[in-house]
Amino acid sequence: MNIAVVGLSHKTAPVEIREKLSIPETQTESAIAQLVSCSHIEEVAVLSTCNRLEIYIVTSEANQGVREVIQFLAEYSKLPVVPLRQHLFTLLHDDAVMHMMRVAAGLDSLVLGEGQILAQVKNTHKLGQQYSGIKTILNRLFKQALTAGKRVRTETSIGTGAVSISSAAVELAQMKVKNLAAYRVAILGAGKMSRLLVQHLISKGAGQISIVNRSRERAAELTKLFPDQPIQIHLLSEMMTVIAESDLVFTSTSATEPILDRAKLETVLEPQQSLMLFDISVPRNVDADVNDLANVQAFNVDDLKAVVAQNYESRRKMALEAEKILDEEVEAFDIWWRSLETVSTISCLRNKVETIREQELEKALSRLGSEFGEKHQEIIEALTRGIVNKILHDPMVQLRAQQDVEARRRCMQTLQMLFNLDAEEQFS
Repeated sequence: MNIAVVGLSHKTAPVEIREKLSIPETQTESAIAQLVSCSHIEEVAVLSTCNRLEIYIVTSEANQGVREVIQFLAEYSKLPVVPLRQHLFTLLHDDAVMHMMRVAAGLDSLVLGEGQILAQVKNTHKLGQQYSGIKTILNRLFKQALTAGKRVRTETSIGTGAVSISSAAVELAQMKVKNLAAYRVAILGAGKMSRLLVQHLISKGAGQISIVNRSRERAAELTKLFPDQPIQIHLLSEMMTVIAESDLVFTSTSATEPILDRAKLETVLEPQQSLMLFDISVPRNVDADVNDLANVQAFNVDDLKAVVAQNYESRRKMALEAEKILDEEVEAFDIWWRSLETVSTISCLRNKVETIREQELEKALSRLGSEFGEKHQEIIEALTRGIVNKILHDPMVQLRAQQDVEARRRCMQTLQMLFNLDAEEQFS
């Protein structure tokens, strides 16, 4: 078996490509079902965030498994395979394992050290188990990665003051307008990203904030977190009216199609009215055609890179500390992975000895004849099982406990030779 990851991220693909490959949680079950039905894929997990889509697989044949994932992505995104490939990366086993650790630790994020990705990895693990995509190997990998991510955040200071996508968007807004307190701000959506937006806007002095959301109850829950701040709540039906009365608009909804475009804005904006849109959603909430309007400026997640770059250098040194922790977690996973080699040898040895036991027991019982009582047969059956288990116990314990890879392989080879175990049968 091989571990592989196929995906794309803010490093390999622009937002207009990433949004075509975004797999919302409601479609995760279907995606997993399609992938595990492929001939060469045994396990699968789908990690989809605003900055990445990564599909982790366990495959019996790496090249074929990767090819099946790419074909799935092409069909899902409706993009031809050849142009799609230029945006994809593929990592195999050791590289895939380390990548998973780096992702969970926030070292591969647009915002180095950001904390939200750990919760997203945890949710990917939960959904993968729920929809029968994650089994033994990916289960262990994700658990190890979550441990690595938690250790990095508790044993280093990389997450201290680390900006999120939301805070980077607020930083960008402040760079553009200087004084946020003088501007009317609207936020579309009331999820976690919006909560962070409100938090950072308030910290930067914004005082005129409106929340627009489909559910009034959820928006009200958000505003309760900021009792000292007067925040207006509006329903989605009032969205265009609120936008017309705002200077800055942040969008963070789960919509899969743009909810704002040039045509909608033209109907509500005055000819010389200025508006800045900060879209941190993937798929995008704001259509690119709004930039055709003279006084409208629209920014998306890819425009945050300049802001993020300012914060990068201070956390780069912390990232080096984090890498040492990840090396330890990768080694722990590798030891477990290599121990799986012993399973087939142990299974083959037990099957062979058990076959001998059953054959010899059958001969003995046939010689004893039919008058030999059933109770006596049960006693002899238990006796032979007990002898076999005690003989096999020490070799199995010693083989599993052998940490040195080469020493363990020599032990397995010795067992295979001494007991004449068929190496081919072990993997059938």
